[in-house]
Amino acid sequence: MNQYNWADPPSRTAFPIARPGYPFIFAAAFVTVIFALIEFEVLAIAGVFITLFICYFFRDPDRVTPDRENAVISPADGRIVFARVVDTNPYGDGPCLKVGIFMSIFNVHVNRVPFSGVVKDIRYYPGRFYSADKEIASTQNEHNAIVLTTSNNHTIGTVQIAGLIARRIICWTQEEETVTAGQRFGMICFGSRVDLYLPADTRLEATMGDKVSGGATILGYLP
Repeated sequence: MNQYNWADPPSRTAFPIARPGYPFIFAAAFVTVIFALIEFEVLAIAGVFITLFICYFFRDPDRVTPDRENAVISPADGRIVFARVVDTNPYGDGPCLKVGIFMSIFNVHVNRVPFSGVVKDIRYYPGRFYSADKEIASTQNEHNAIVLTTSNNHTIGTVQIAGLIARRIICWTQEEETVTAGQRFGMICFGSRVDLYLPADTRLEATMGDKVSGGATILGYLP
């Protein structure tokens, strides 16, 4: 029988919203009210839809995480746009398995820990803002990398990458923090990407084009 865990406590609301979304929601709602008070009906109606979309974008649904030995959990919602072994690993030695997940503006943008371990390093890099579904974005765009070590001494790099319109990468974890697979660790505001760097001999279960859910989909198994 499959086992599942709550990496984070379940929310107390029916429609959880990520805290970074509150300023955007309040601002959109305030402008909508102003348009309504001065009887700009078309703009007020448009404001209602924009406010609702912002609420939808910043949704933060609870997820139960599969509890299977050595399972690597997807760190993001979206579509796999890269999945193969590459010769160099920016967060370790030798070749590695790289998995890239593209998040459109319609995906949940809260990011989750792919594997339990200890955060050994957090590295931020300024950069460009190419479309996140292009491979050049993986190295040239602004990004934030979290490097964690597992109990079996595997090193995993999880990289939050800004996209064409994304301008804010948020990371809640700190160095030396112990984290659990499926736990929320940050988010990226608007379209973006998350890359995973795994041991080269990881058994990959997902394939190019697959749609995955952060904190819920198993991408593969560590050796």
